[in-house]
Amino acid sequence: MASRSTTILEGGTLVLPADLLDELGLQDGDTVVLEVVHGELRVRPRDAVIAGIQALAREYVPDGVSVVDELIADRRAEAARE
Repeated sequence: MASRSTTILEGGTLVLPADLLDELGLQDGDTVVLEVVHGELRVRPRDAVIAGIQALAREYVPDGVSVVDELIADRRAEAARE
C-alpha cells in the first residue's frame, strides 16, 4: 500500500488523487463512507460497505429463505390484525 498525500482545502474539502480513485474504483459523484478508526480516516465506496453488510446478514439467513418475503408476510399479517 503506497502512501499518498493531499491538502485539505477551505471548508474541509479533501481532494483524492486520481490514481487513488482508480484504485478504489471510484468516479466523480460516487458516494463514499467515511469512518475514523484508531485516529485514522477510512474512505470506502458505499457500494462496498453495503455488499459487506449484506454478506454478514447472509450468514444468518438459511438457504432458500427470502427475508423480503417474510417481511411482507409479517406486514400483511399485522395489517390484517388491525
